Amino acid sequence: MAVEPQEIIDFWFSEPVSRYWFSAPPELDQEIGDRFQVLWGQACTGLLDHWMTSADGCLALVILLDQFPLNMFRGRPDSFRTEAQAREVAGFAIKRQFDQCLESGQRAFLYMPYMHSEDLQDQERSVALYAQDGLQTSLTFARHHREIVRRFGRFPHRNAILGRASSAAELAYLASDGAFTG
Repeated sequence: MAVEPQEIIDFWFSEPVSRYWFSAPPELDQEIGDRFQVLWGQACTGLLDHWMTSADGCLALVILLDQFPLNMFRGRPDSFRTEAQAREVAGFAIKRQFDQCLESGQRAFLYMPYMHSEDLQDQERSVALYAQDGLQTSLTFARHHREIVRRFGRFPHRNAILGRASSAAELAYLASDGAFTG
């Protein structure tokens, strides 16, 4: 069964799903995997690059490559496997001004691969994109993510998942009340 970009957009922005964007129960993670993991695999290999001819297509690819893996592979390295691909799609869309064709909530997700990056330049771009667009809630989170990457050079909460050793400073941060845990 062929899936079109609009199906991903309709699913992701639907009321039952949108209330769990940042705190999904296991049932939603399972549903996303059941419905979209094969499609994600196709996107990984470039089989859906033809979606990049429109704003909606780019947005759907970004959601598929950046958001869905966080659900489908929660707590596993594959959660982050296609972040770089998602940034490439987002950059392509921004360069062609496709972001200007999207609603503000949709733009927030188009820009999110930059917020998820462990590269400080990407973090700076994230803050700039959200600031220029007036997406205040997302801007607050973008600044927070940037400060974590500025301080540690990465996201310490990913260390255990990715098999990286944590520094003493990272361990102290992760044990603090203000720690971002994903």
